[in-house]
Amino acid sequence: MTIENTLTRQDFVSDQDVRWCPGCGDYAILSQVQKLFPALGIPKENFLIISGIGCSSRFPYYMDTYGFHSIHGRAPALASGAKIANPDLSVWVVTGDGDAMSIGGNHLIHVLRRNIDMNILMFNNRIYGLTKGQYSPTSEVGKITKSTPMGSLDYPFNPPQLALGASGTFIARTIDREQKHMGPILEEAHKHKGTSFVEIYQNCNIFNDGAFSDLTEKETKAETQLVLEQGEPMIFGAEKNKGLILDGSNFKVVKLGSHYTADDILNHDKEDKNLAMLLSEITYNPELPVPIGILYQETKTTYEDMMTNQIEEAKQKNESANLEKLFSGTNSWIVD
Repeated sequence: MTIENTLTRQDFVSDQDVRWCPGCGDYAILSQVQKLFPALGIPKENFLIISGIGCSSRFPYYMDTYGFHSIHGRAPALASGAKIANPDLSVWVVTGDGDAMSIGGNHLIHVLRRNIDMNILMFNNRIYGLTKGQYSPTSEVGKITKSTPMGSLDYPFNPPQLALGASGTFIARTIDREQKHMGPILEEAHKHKGTSFVEIYQNCNIFNDGAFSDLTEKETKAETQLVLEQGEPMIFGAEKNKGLILDGSNFKVVKLGSHYTADDILNHDKEDKNLAMLLSEITYNPELPVPIGILYQETKTTYEDMMTNQIEEAKQKNESANLEKLFSGTNSWIVD
């Protein structure tokens, strides 16, 4: 159902004071979501935002929509129930790298494999911000924090790679400071029929300031970002003179010029799962640029559609079904 677009950004701004630290990257994400929602043509009462625990999970308070600040890691479970009960809802899950990748990891992988039509925004600042700076499941090896004073020994999770392994059908990445990039990515996530997983690199300026500075600073970002565009060659660099080719089964950076042209550069295909896996793997490789954009997308029937069809099929096969008789069964008794 669509309606005439009469809503504005202000319609989605709540009366609650925003209690994130000044300078936090969460403000930029909030702004983009508030800008996007009125443009989607969805009745305001059909938006639902569910969060878990963490700095990011304050999000429902700041959106003037229906919302639910749930418990640690369990937002996908609540969101699943809401979407199945009311398929007309536009369901958005807001979570963080700790909430989603640690205590909520099991819920995350199962909502991805079920392909329930919802949008998951995972704010990744590579730190536990709300609990004051412990290392998180996405912190790099050697990360010195209050809980790892000699450096973390954990190998980090790679969120897009994890989502691919869980059979996710829409996997993307964007950055808090790249506002022009983030908006269209969130819109494409909404358009996707199925579970959309968007990792958003987000700066925690208190406990992990500058974690993504190479990707956001004007002097360096052209050399470190690989902006993915469907069907376009994977070219990057301040002078757009570098590109990726395949050397065996690995990416290799080459310079455009006498030996290579744009025709030699690998084109991005968001429907190629093998390519998506290769792109996800270079996240922590300092020799290669970090991909942002839609890494992977496929069309697959959603869980709620299959469930609805199954219920209708069951009704047609047994039109005289009696729920009370089913509960009683063939072996029941009455206790006086």
